[in-house]
Amino acid sequence: MSEKDVFVTQKELPPIQPRASQASEKSVPVHPEVYYSDGLIPRDVSPTSPEVQTGEGLELSFEGLETKPYGNDPHASPEVRTGEGLERNFDGLETKPNGHDPPTPLEPAEESMPLHRRRKRIRIGLAVLAVGLLVALAAGLGGGLGSRKSGSNSTRSNISTDVSLPELFNATTPLARSDIKPNDWRGRSIYQIMTDRFSPSNSTVPCDVAKRQYCGGTWQGIINQLDYIQNMGFTAVDEETAGGEAYHGYWQQNIYALNTHFGSISDLQALSTALHARDMYLMVDVVVNHFAWGGNGSTVDYRKMYPFSDRQYFHPYCKITNQDYLSNQTAVEQCWLGDDAVSLPDVDTNNTFVRQTYNDWISSLASVFRIDGLRIDTVKHVEKSFWPEFKSAAGVYTLGEVFDGDVAYTCPYQEQLDGLLNYPLYYPLIRAFQAPSGNMTSLGAALAGVQDSCKDPTLLATFSENHDIPRFLSQRNDMNVQMNVIAFTILAGGIPIIYQGQEQGFFGGNDPANREALWSSGYSTKTPLYTLIASVNQIRNHQVFAYPDYLTAPTSVGYTDDHHIALRKGNLVSVYSNEGQNASLSNITLTRSGFQRNQTIIEILTCKNSTTDAQGNLRVSILEGRPQIFCNGIGAVLARHEIFNSQLLGGFLYLN
Repeated sequence: MSEKDVFVTQKELPPIQPRASQASEKSVPVHPEVYYSDGLIPRDVSPTSPEVQTGEGLELSFEGLETKPYGNDPHASPEVRTGEGLERNFDGLETKPNGHDPPTPLEPAEESMPLHRRRKRIRIGLAVLAVGLLVALAAGLGGGLGSRKSGSNSTRSNISTDVSLPELFNATTPLARSDIKPNDWRGRSIYQIMTDRFSPSNSTVPCDVAKRQYCGGTWQGIINQLDYIQNMGFTAVDEETAGGEAYHGYWQQNIYALNTHFGSISDLQALSTALHARDMYLMVDVVVNHFAWGGNGSTVDYRKMYPFSDRQYFHPYCKITNQDYLSNQTAVEQCWLGDDAVSLPDVDTNNTFVRQTYNDWISSLASVFRIDGLRIDTVKHVEKSFWPEFKSAAGVYTLGEVFDGDVAYTCPYQEQLDGLLNYPLYYPLIRAFQAPSGNMTSLGAALAGVQDSCKDPTLLATFSENHDIPRFLSQRNDMNVQMNVIAFTILAGGIPIIYQGQEQGFFGGNDPANREALWSSGYSTKTPLYTLIASVNQIRNHQVFAYPDYLTAPTSVGYTDDHHIALRKGNLVSVYSNEGQNASLSNITLTRSGFQRNQTIIEILTCKNSTTDAQGNLRVSILEGRPQIFCNGIGAVLARHEIFNSQLLGGFLYLN
C-alpha cells in the first residue's frame, strides 16, 4: 500500500462530502434488504443520506438474501446474472455444499505425507501483501530521493547507480510470467508489509519512527520471517515502503532503479521464489502518478527524472487544494501532491511516450520478479483512460488505491481496474466500532451500498488499518473491540488485508507513528490477536475449499441494534459487538438466521453448541463483547478440525 506522509492536503479531507460536480448524478442505490420500520427505502435513496448515516428508524433483515453468485460472475447461470425469477429469501437455505461432499478429516495415510504436500493438497489461498515490495517497486524500484537530513530542510538525491537503467531488465533473467488470474485473488488473504519496518537481514536496531528514516528492513529479512506470516494463514504478501528518507518507496526519480537499502535484484527475486515455493502470491506496490523532488515544485531539475528527463513529460506546477477534491477532478489529476520540502512532480500520463514507456516497464517488471498482483498508488490522480492499457500490459490482478469514502466516486474506478481498496466501507467500519455508541446500522447500509454499486465487490480489498491511516487501537484502546474489527475485516467479503503490527496490538496514530518496526514485538505468535487472525483466516480458508460458491456469495446483513451487527456469507453467520471488554452479558436473537429449524449450530472459535428454535431463530449470548462465528454442525466441525490441525503442524496454514 502506498505511503504518502507528504500527502497532507489529501489526508485532511473529510472522508465523505458531496461534490459540486456530482450534484446532478444519480444517487447510489441502496441494497433491497435495507428497510425503514414502516417500509422499504426507495432505491434512489443514497446510503450516505442523513437517515442512513444516523440509522434513525432503520432496520436490517436477513430476508432477501441472494444465495447465488453475483450477477457479474461469468460462470453464473443466466438467471443468476440477470436476477430474473430469483427468490430472495433465507427460507429453506441449503447449508451443505452444492453437489460437493464436505472434505473428511485427514486419514492416517495422509497424515504421513510431507507437510508441504498436505498444505498443497488443501489448496487454500493465502496471500501476502508485499508492502515493502510495493515500495520496492515504487521506491524500491523507484530510485529516487534519499533523506531529508536530520535538523535540516534540505534533501539529497540518492539514486541507485548500480541498477539504474532499463538494462536492469535486459540483463536479468526473468523468473516467469505469473499465470495467476484476477479471480484467483478472491480466495487469498493478504498481509501488508512495509519492507523497511518488517525485518532486517541480520541484527535489529532501535527504530525511532518520528525521525522518518530508514530502520533497516530488507527483502532477505522478509524471507527470514515467512513462517511468521504463513502461520497466521496468509496466502499473499503486499510490500510497501515515506517523508524524511524515502524508506517507504514513493519518492521515485528512476523507475528502473531498485532501492539498494532493501537489497539487490537477486534478493527480490529470491523473495518471489520463496513465496511461490509456499504457494503464496506476491503483490507489489507501484506509483505512476508522480516522481519526487527535494524542494519546491518551481525548482525541479527534470534531468534527474528517468526516463522522463524533460519538463514536457510533466504537468505544469500547481498544488491540489481541498476544494479541488470536491469539485475539480481535472486539478486532482494534473496538479501536484507533496509540499515545499518534497514536491511530487505530476507525470503527464496522457503523453504517448509516457504511456508506452510505463506499459513496457510494468510488463517487464511483472516478468522479471514473477509478480502476481499490483497495488497501484494514487489512482484517482491519474485519468481513467490510462489504466486499461496499463492493466493489460501488467497481465496480473490490479488493486487500485482510490483514497475516498464516497461509493459514487470510488466504485466507477473498478471499470478500469480489477479491484479497489474498499475505503467506502472502511470509514463506516471505524465509526461503528470507535465507541459503544457507534452506528452499526450505517455500517450495514455501507456494506450493502458497496455491493450494489461496485462492479464486482468480491475483488475489492477490505481493511481496517494501513500505513496511511491511524491504527484502530490508537482510536479506542480495547482489545476485544479490535478482535471484532479484525474478524469483520476477514469475513465481511472481498479480499481481506491485515497490516503488519495489527496482530501484535500496535497502536500508532497518524503517520509516522503507524509505521512501527515489527521486530520490537519479537515476532510473538502467542498474542491474542495473532491467534485470532490465524483462526479466522483458517475458518475462511475452509469455506473457500469446502463451498465453491462461498467467494461469490453476497454478504447479507441480518441483524443490527445499537451495539451489534450480524452478517451471513455462504454457510457462516458472524456476530460483532462494539460494547468492549468490560461489557456485561448480552443476548440477541437472530431471526431468519438461514439455519434450519431445531438444528445444532457450533460457535467455531469456542466450540460451543447452540440449537435453533422451531422457527430457525438462533439465540446468541455475547460475553465481554467478543466476536462469534457460527456454522452448522458438520461444517463447523471440519473448520474447527482444520484450525486444530494447523496448530499441530506448527501453525502452518494451507497456502495456495
